[in-house]
Order: sequence, then C-alpha cells, then structure tokens
Amino acid sequence: MIPVPANTRVWLAAGVTDMRRGFTTLAAQAETVLKQDPFAGHMFVFRGRRGDLIKIIWWDGQGAWARM
Repeated sequence: MIPVPANTRVWLAAGVTDMRRGFTTLAAQAETVLKQDPFAGHMFVFRGRRGDLIKIIWWDGQGAWARM
C-alpha cells in the first residue's frame, strides 16, 4: 500500500484512455485536459476502454508512481 498524504486530491479523468500510455503522456494529458499540474502531488486516475483497467499516476515529490 502506498501512504498518501491526507491533503491529496484524486482527479478522475472522464472518458477512455489508451492504457499503453506511460507517465509522461498521461501527465501531459492531465495538464492539458484537466488543467492540473501533474507534479503537484495529486493522484490522477485514468480508465481503459473496456472499463476493466485503471491507471493511477502520482508524483510523491521524489518520483513518479504509475499503478494499474
């Protein structure tokens, strides 16, 4: 389990995301579509086409986490 600070916001990206995308591309999507800074310490949740996969990206201040 990843310890997440209490003040962390969770942003859910509406729509479908290509699950082959990595942190860099998903961070760019969070920046352009959601108008949020992907390096601010918030979590960004993306959903796959079929709805059975999610990908979460999170910058913890030292590095990026990408979980499925």
